[in-house]
Amino acid sequence: MNLYVGNLAYAATEDDVRELFSEFGEVKNVTIIRDKFTQQPRGFCFVEMNNPSEGQEAMRELDGANFFERQIRVNEARPREQGGNDGGGMRRNSDSSGGNRRNTNYSQNRDRDRGPRRNNDW
Repeated sequence: MNLYVGNLAYAATEDDVRELFSEFGEVKNVTIIRDKFTQQPRGFCFVEMNNPSEGQEAMRELDGANFFERQIRVNEARPREQGGNDGGGMRRNSDSSGGNRRNTNYSQNRDRDRGPRRNNDW
C-alpha cells in the first residue's frame, strides 16, 4: 500500500519516516520529494508498506499525529494524473525550437527608437 504523507518537516529524513511507520509493519520504501533545482525537501513524501492492512492501521493512527513538531497528514496515495504539466514551457509554434527570439519587426523598431536619420547614418 502506498501512502502520502503531507506537512512533513523539512528536517525529517527518510530514516526518520521509516522508523515512524515501521511501528505498524514492514516499510518497503520511503521517498521524500525534493525540489528538482535546489534539492530541498518539498514537505511531503510517499511511504510504501508491504501489507495493506498495516498501511491502513498506520494511516488511521498517524493521520494528524505530531512528528518533528508538525501535524502530519497521512492518506492513501492516488496515482498521478496524466496530461499534467510535463515541465516544458508553452510553445508558440509546434516547429519552434526557441533559438531566434528576435522581434520580426526589429529593423522597424530600431529606426523608430533612434529618431530621424542623419546623412551620415548607414
